Amino acid sequence: MIVPASWKGVLNRYSAAPVEIQEYFEHFPKLAKGFPWDVCLSYLFSRIEMAQHSTIYCGIVKLHWGESSLTWEAIQKQHMTRPDFQKFFVTVFGKEIDSKIRHKLKDAEEIRDKALHGKSVSDAEYRKAVVCLIEYAEEFNDFVNHSGGFKPFGNLRGFKGRGESLEKATTRWMLKGMGFALS
Repeated sequence: MIVPASWKGVLNRYSAAPVEIQEYFEHFPKLAKGFPWDVCLSYLFSRIEMAQHSTIYCGIVKLHWGESSLTWEAIQKQHMTRPDFQKFFVTVFGKEIDSKIRHKLKDAEEIRDKALHGKSVSDAEYRKAVVCLIEYAEEFNDFVNHSGGFKPFGNLRGFKGRGESLEKATTRWMLKGMGFALS
């Protein structure tokens, strides 16, 4: 990966991303121009986590016909750590996320963790983390689109199609079987 030498180079990389990625991270250009890198990184990671939750939700609703409101409630109530996301992804999609894609996210997470735990982080490391996250979003979108037929970093309108959902009671049992903590 080539790490840009300035914030302008990072913005150029962002501008080269597919439109759905740019729209998903719509506030990034303003943040990159006017705020410190740790603010940019926090924003990007917040959006990444939203996309990951949406990935699990959409996968359950689209691929397993889960009832949408109960599935959304389960996703919202579930504490999902990094390893939990990987576990739920395998459960829902039947395969692991490609290791190259996971590695991009892991590289950015290491820099994020360093910054959020008060350690010194260079501008070059921040730029690397941002580019890793943009590339992660692009590659994860392609991977999920191939595996599940939707792009989590983008507009999810109509992702499910016309299929009928399971009843709530059946969805509840399915979600419990997948490892969701339901009351």
